[in-house]
Parts: sequence; structure tokens; C-alpha cells
Amino acid sequence: MAVVLETSLSSIITNKRRVSALKSLGITTVRDLLTHYPFRVAKPYPVHALSFAKVGEPMAAVVQVRHVRVIRGSGRSPNRVEAIVEDVPHDDMPYDDVAHKDMPYGGSGIANDAPYNDVSHNDGSIANDSNGMHQTMLFDNVGSARLVFFSRNRGYTDWMAKRLQVDTQLVIAGTPTEFNNQLQFTHPDIIVTRYAHGATAEADSPAQALARLARPRPVYHANARISSEHIHDVIMNALQLLAQTSPEYGAGTTDATAGDADAITGNADTGAGKANVSVGKENAGAGNGDTSIGNTDTGVGKMNSSAESEYVDVATAAITGKSQPDAKSLNLAEPRITAANLAYALPDIIPEQIRQKEGLMHRAQAYLAMHNPDSREQFMQALATLRFEEALIAQTALISAREHSKQDSAWQCGNADADDVYCNLVHACIDSLPFALTQGQQNVIDTIVHDMANTHPMQRLLQGEVGSGKTIIALLAMLQAVGCGYQAVLVAPTQVLAEQHAHSIREMLARMQSGLQQRSELNQQSELNQQANPTQPTVSGRIPVTLLTGSLKLTQRRRALAQAASGEPCIIVATHAAFSQHFQAPNLALVVIDEQHRFGVQQREVLRNLNEHAPHMLVMTATPIPRTAAMTWFGDLDISWLTELPGGRKPITTVVVPEADGATMGRMFAHIRARIDAGERAYIICPRIDTGIDGELDAGIAELDTASVGQRAHPEHGSGRTLRPIQLGSDEIAEDAAGIGLGSDSEDGQDAHSQLPPMHAVFEIAERLQALPQFQGIPFATLTGRDDDETKTRVMQEFAAGQKPVLVATTVIEVGIDVPQASCIVIFDADRFGLSQLHQLRGRVGRGGTKSWAFMVSRAPADSPAEGRLRVIHDSNDGFEIAQADLEFRGAGDVLGDVQSGGQSSLKLLRVVKDAAIIRQARGYAEQLIAQDPQLRDATQLAGAVLDFMRGNEQYLTSS
Repeated sequence: MAVVLETSLSSIITNKRRVSALKSLGITTVRDLLTHYPFRVAKPYPVHALSFAKVGEPMAAVVQVRHVRVIRGSGRSPNRVEAIVEDVPHDDMPYDDVAHKDMPYGGSGIANDAPYNDVSHNDGSIANDSNGMHQTMLFDNVGSARLVFFSRNRGYTDWMAKRLQVDTQLVIAGTPTEFNNQLQFTHPDIIVTRYAHGATAEADSPAQALARLARPRPVYHANARISSEHIHDVIMNALQLLAQTSPEYGAGTTDATAGDADAITGNADTGAGKANVSVGKENAGAGNGDTSIGNTDTGVGKMNSSAESEYVDVATAAITGKSQPDAKSLNLAEPRITAANLAYALPDIIPEQIRQKEGLMHRAQAYLAMHNPDSREQFMQALATLRFEEALIAQTALISAREHSKQDSAWQCGNADADDVYCNLVHACIDSLPFALTQGQQNVIDTIVHDMANTHPMQRLLQGEVGSGKTIIALLAMLQAVGCGYQAVLVAPTQVLAEQHAHSIREMLARMQSGLQQRSELNQQSELNQQANPTQPTVSGRIPVTLLTGSLKLTQRRRALAQAASGEPCIIVATHAAFSQHFQAPNLALVVIDEQHRFGVQQREVLRNLNEHAPHMLVMTATPIPRTAAMTWFGDLDISWLTELPGGRKPITTVVVPEADGATMGRMFAHIRARIDAGERAYIICPRIDTGIDGELDAGIAELDTASVGQRAHPEHGSGRTLRPIQLGSDEIAEDAAGIGLGSDSEDGQDAHSQLPPMHAVFEIAERLQALPQFQGIPFATLTGRDDDETKTRVMQEFAAGQKPVLVATTVIEVGIDVPQASCIVIFDADRFGLSQLHQLRGRVGRGGTKSWAFMVSRAPADSPAEGRLRVIHDSNDGFEIAQADLEFRGAGDVLGDVQSGGQSSLKLLRVVKDAAIIRQARGYAEQLIAQDPQLRDATQLAGAVLDFMRGNEQYLTSS
């Protein structure tokens, strides 16, 4: 069977446990596997004898087992395997396989600190070197150390004990420590080079095992079911299978890594390490520039002399399990796994002229260098290539979608050439407002109305600060559609918000009725529009505002659906019910999506494809998105920004309150009681609904942030469970991932998470606060995502009316709730929320012109990342500044929400903050390509990648 990128792993791997383990990481196809990139490369281990080990400095050594024992755990104590190992005697070193006989392990290419006989102590004690570093000395001229492995899994300890039998020779790699005055390695990497009982070893020789560890080692996100090393093995086997699809497969090539660039680019030798070495010869000079087939190892196995002239299809056997290959047969350093052979299965996506101009790798070469690099420099070059490829695909897809939308037809709402494109309804509404529009609002509505006057659909994203007046912009846009004889729909994410929108719109329309009555005729454009569309009725009198939600009674729902289906000019305010197949609006000219990140693209496309004419689309968000992120995720949209707050709004005072500070907590509650006695309202926000380990998190806590312990929280509809932290393999002694820029997971994230106190719950806090003397006689209300719509409506009405002036709630009140009397908000466990969500919650107060306060109650330790995030929210009221900081703290996926980040996204390397320059550069190339070749006929591979991106990553696109 020919293997391609879309081949399912279950069809080529017979080990179902391994398939299941990979699936738990979201890896189901060969494409998923190859794009499961290492998040860092580990530094090569320097090679020393144990005699010259230094505590705290990583190293590798060839050793022999002298003693082993298994200690069974009791109670909470884990099982333990201990082995005493010694340096392999000088005379036993396989000098036939090494290049330098004057070094203990000369095959590493890394000079040792001293020769074997340069010792000053023979008593086995720990001696200090001239720099004060501890150094383990010889036991009878042979260095010694203890290897320790812990596990509660008895099967693991039994397996490890079998590998560590007495007289077994192995290579160890790890960071030594000192315990009981003896050198100790805890959970080192080990490669068996000779079993005492003669079984097939894991490497052919110490030289081969050392060469494996002397190269930069990719480290992958893994879990308890599959290690980073095993993931690397499967990836290399998959690359081998892809290479086999090339017609040139096995045709005498001599490179086993990404170094042979000239085979696919026509360039001269890149110096990545070609050499004229016979196929069967082993050479351990990993540091001398040799990377030919005889001395290059991929981390899985290495070619031996018996395979010099005989073809053995071991890669297929290794990945399918049709045979049980031993360590020698797991030979991936064969002449067939070259960039040239891989180019057949992995053709270049970046057009050749762009790639040459930017000095980027071929795609096949980049994949090899990512997963099997010869050097850190080669890995970084591959990383830059694949980041640029992602940026180019995404930007080309966005620009292509933008151009494609211009070919659709839309209802023309107004005359773009007229001096005054506004219809009478818009003028009447503006005149009736009790406040003047800000200059920013005026500019935005001018732009929107002119867009709606075109014959192709508007595609616009409106970003606005909390309380910046986006709702009035949406109403004026809808009135422009209705005034021209069409329908408009406003879609809100929750029933509470939909009902509030409907109520406020009806109030504003009632105020403008007098102004509308003074204008007995529609403007000239509306008459022309009526002539051009004789089936559209003329607007006069009251404008219907129809509420459509899933909780309506059957008769009310039928009445609302009938109103929409009639085609008569009206405003429809709906929840997800607007995406139902029963919803029909034949003259729909405008769709307004409020809080766009709460909706999937597929849902928006339902309304877009409802009729022959595509509606104009206005999507709004109160979660500010930095400009670089907006260019990445919403590059197909025109973007408007509302940064100016309406007059009369006072800045909100933000106070961070340590929960352990009882005196400050008491003063805070006394202050809230004083504001309640003054006729104001207070919100109390908790992340959890119920107490207890199994208590539910509210569905609104999707952005709950546990980044301080190396975790990310994701929404689990109905439960909001927090995912376990990713567990990494045993090779965690490499350099910090930040140096490479791929991100990392906390090595002790699980331990840190277990130490976090449980989050506060709504009913727990409501009960505790009502018992405080500060709130004696004050009725409390509670509101969670678990309440039905009728209860939510009743609770909000009681709170707004002051019947219950304290509302204890989850983040269900995060957006859209407008109670002008609310002046105080207390957010418990504020250190566990994201910055953007805290800013949203803070925006629920300060809407009535009175002074307002936001209290962030925190249990974050001093100088922790969580405490740093709270400093940002304390020091700034600028939503865009906060969003930028949130993006840097947590990444685009968490800031924009799962719907926008996309768990199955092909954008796995691109960072919207740090890679802004790459994104801009790729956008410039994408614009040139689309302008010169809209169908990308001369860039077929890029066209295919764009199509795949748009099919599988619609969450990045607002239109398709």
C-alpha cells in the first residue's frame, strides 16, 4: 500500500495500543504525525568516563552493570530499581569502531576532561576540582555510579531490571547528582549495547549508541502512554515509508538526513556532511562532519556491514509489525531516506522564486531537519522554513477568501454615489439618541453604511472596548437595511443577552418614533430601491422587533418564524435558533454576530448561504484582538476599531486583594455594603458552580487560565473539565524550550496543579457571605450556566430592580449584561482567569456614570506568573494593551478561544506576536500571488494547501 500524508496510522501500525496512544495526542494520520513537531531539540550529551563526571552537568558514558536490585514499594512508596554501574575498562573499549584511541570514548568527537589514567584518588570518594565542582573519582581505576528508576508500575520496574542484568553493557545519558557520597543518575536514558545473556542488543556498538546521543535530539509533547523517543521512532519510520514512494528510492543515494540539499535544489553541496564512506563501514565520528550512510544515525537504529549489499524492507516491518525486527533491523539510516526521495511525497508548497529569495529549505528537507537534525542550526533553519510556509498558506487563504466574497451578490442598501447614503431611519435614530455619537462611532457607521451600499457583501469585523458603544453601531446598520426594505438579524450567544438586546432596541426605536413620524416620506434612495425591488414593501409606522430563542413556547416560536419568513422589513434578535433549518428570511440583507468568538464558522455560513443574495456580515467582539493577531485570524475581513469610550464613563478602580489578608477582605465587604445602601448593585463572580472534587465548572469558564502551572484549560461543554497537563518523556535535560521558541510544558505541572487550592463555588460563597455581619439583611441572588432561561431572566430582573442587589454568579454574566446601577464587582480566584476575561468581567460595572470598583481576590504566590498577570489588569484599563499582554502570556489559542484557535489547525508553529514580521512578509507575497494569478494555476501545490486549509481550518476564516 502506498503511503501518503492522508494515510491513517491505523492502517500501517498493527500495534493498536500505540495507535490509541497517538490518537490521544490528536495524531491519526501521517500528516498529523509529521506535523507533531518537536517543541525543542536537546543539546548533545558530552561524553565522559564516570571518573570525570561533574555533579549537575549532563553527560553520557559507556558502563557495565555490576549489581542490580528491585525494591518493592509499600503504601504510597513506589517500586525502585537500583543498579551499580562502572566504566567499561579501557581494554574493553571497541577501538575498531572509534576514530580516536587516545580518548576514552573518542567516537563522540567531544574531548574528555582527562585520560583514563589521570586520576588522583582511588578510594571512590567525591573530590572537588579546581573550580569547586564535585567530581566522582575511580574505584580501582574504574568510575562507579548508581542508576535509580522509580515507578508504581510493577511491570515497568520488572522490565527495567531485565535490561540491567549483571555484566550487561550499556550507554547511559543524564545529569548526575550526589547521594550518600556517591554519584547517582535518576531515570537516565539508557541504550543496551551488549546483553550478558547474548540477546540482541538495542545498538550494534557503544560507538553507535554514543553517536545517537551526540546529535541534537528532538523532544516531543508526549504523555504517559507514549514517550517522546517512541514518537520519534514512529515519525522516522513514517518518513521512510514516504521515501519509498519515490521512483528514485534506493538508487544509490548516500545521505540519510536533511543535509543533501543539492539533490532537490540543484545547489552545490551544503556542507551538511556528505562523505565517501563505504555503506557497511561504521564510523563514530559524529562531530567531525561525517554524516554519510556509514556513520549517520537517526535515533532508531543504524546500518551494519551485513546489510551492505542486501535490500531489507525493515521500515515497513518496523511500523506495521508484520515481523518483529530486532534492534539491528530497525535500520532507518539507509540510503533511501533522503530529502530527494521525500520530495516526491512532500513536494514544495512555497513557490520556487520565493523560496530562493528568502533562502528557505525545500519542504522535504525541512521535515527531515525538524525530526532528524544534524545540528541546532539546521533545526532552526527548518523551523523558519515551516513557519513561513504556514504564514504563506494562511494569508493566501484569507486573501483568496476575501477576493472570492467580492464575486457574490448582495442586496444594495443605499446609493453609494449619493451625497447622503443614510436612509431616513438612520437619521431619525441618531437624532433621537440622548447622547452624541463619538467621532469613532460616527466614522465606523459611515464606513459600514457605505459598505452596505455596494452590490457585493460587506465582510467587516468591529472591535470595541467594553462599553464603547458597539450596540448602537449594530442598530444603525440594521436600520439602514430595514430602511431600504430588507431584513436584518442580530445573533447573540445567550438568551439573556438576546433578550437584553431586544429590550434596548425596542426602547431606542420607541424614542425615534416621533422623529420618524415627522419624515412622512422615505428618502429618494429608498424610493429608487423600491422601484428596483418591487416585491419589497415600503417601511412605514412601527418597525417590528422579533425575538427568536430556543426557549420560546411553540405558538410564540411559530409567530416569530412566520414574521421572518414573510420577508417584511424587520429586525430579528435571535440566539442559536437562527441557525435552525426552520429559520427562513428571504430578504435578509444584514447579519450581525455579537461576540463572534462564541460561534463557529459553520453556523455563520448557514445564514450566509440562506438565500441567493449573500447578506452583509458584521461580526463584533468586545474581546480586543491585537492587530497582528487580527491580521492572522481575520485577514479576510475589513477591520474597524472603536477605542474611544462615550462621554461620562469614569475609569474603574481595580484593586488586587490577597484572600489571606482578612483585614483587607473585611474592608472590601464593608465598602460593598455601603454602596448597596446607596442604591447600587454588586456582582460576586466565582469560577465554579458547586464545591467538591466533582463539582461542575460553569460553561462560561472556557478561558480559565492555569498557565502558571504549565496547563491550559479548555471548554468541555457541560462540565468545563480542566485537561491534565502534558507529560513529557525522560529526556528533559535539554535546553530551555524558550530558546527555540516552540513553547514548553511545565515539567512539574502535575505536582503544581495538585498543590493549587480548590476554586470557590457560587453556592459556597453565597452562603458564606450571607453569614457575614456586613451583609446582614441583604438578599442574595445566584446565577449559573446551569439555570434555565426563565430563571436567568427572572434573576436578572430582580437584580436590576434592586430586589436582590447582590448577584453571585459564574462568568455567565461576562458579556452583554448592562445594569447601570452596578458599581462593584468581586472576582474570586482572579489569578485563575485570563486577562481578557478579567477585563470583560470588569466591564460589567461603571455603566451608569458613577464611580466603580473591581476587586480581584487572589491566592497567587508573590512573584508568580499569575501575580504578574494581575499586575497587568491592575495597572491598565486599555483593552488592547491587556489583550496584547494576554496574548504574550497565554498564546493566541487561549485568547481567541478554541473556536478560533482550532485544535485541528495546521498552524502549529506560527506565533502571532513574535512572528508578526513573518506574517506581514507572507501577506505581501500572498497579495502579489493572488493579484497576478487569482486561481494559483502556476502554484498548484500552494493552491492545494490553501484548499486544505480552508476545508480543515474554517475556524480561522469568517468567510469561505
